[in-house]
Amino acid sequence: MGKFKTVCVFCGSKSGNRKIFCDAALNLGRELVERKIDLIYGGGSVGLMGLVSPTVFNGGCNVLGVIPTALVPHEISGHAVGEVLVVSE
Repeated sequence: MGKFKTVCVFCGSKSGNRKIFCDAALNLGRELVERKIDLIYGGGSVGLMGLVSPTVFNGGCNVLGVIPTALVPHEISGHAVGEVLVVSE
């Protein structure tokens, strides 16, 4: 079986109510970097997705966010990393 080159992750746009969720998101990002796996994610810069995406991007892997237009004002706070594709509903 071949090695994954890209993984799609959709996780919370909130951090959750337990620190273990944030820890898991950061660990996932570090594991993707270690394995040199690119990321496609929900496009937000907040919450758990806002932890995974910069970890992967700053680790040198490609990051593509895909987000519906209606969610942009709610889920992109500041700067989203990598390429962000905004799609109409």
